[in-house]
Amino acid sequence: QVQLVESGGDLVQPGGSLRLSCAAQGVTVVSYAMTPMSWYRQAPGKERVLVAHIGSAEDATNYEAFANGRFTISRNNAEKTLYLQMNSLKPEDTAVYYCKAHVLSGPDLWGQGTQVTVSS
Repeated sequence: QVQLVESGGDLVQPGGSLRLSCAAQGVTVVSYAMTPMSWYRQAPGKERVLVAHIGSAEDATNYEAFANGRFTISRNNAEKTLYLQMNSLKPEDTAVYYCKAHVLSGPDLWGQGTQVTVSS
C-alpha cells in the first residue's frame, strides 16, 4: 500500500527552524522520482493552502510568497523522501503541514499531516 508519512513537526519559538520530512512507502524509487511533490499547510479554521512545490527534477521548485526566502523544499529520490526546511518561523506559520504526491496515473496522495506550532 502506497502511503506518505510526515514527521518533524514540533513546538518551536519564533525565529526558530524546523525540518519536516515526508517518506514515501510502498513505491519504487523510479516511480517516486517521476512524481512531483508539494507541501501544503492548514491553519486552524482556515483552508489548506500550497506552501511549495518540487518537480521530478530536483531543482524545479516554486514557493508561495509567504514561504519564499524562508522555506526550502527538497527531495532525495534515492531515499524516497521529501523535505521542507523552515527558517525564521513566525507564529502565523502555525499549522498542520501535509505533503502531497501528484500521482501521474491516479488520484493525488496525501500524508496524514504533522503539527507545527510557533509560539513563545
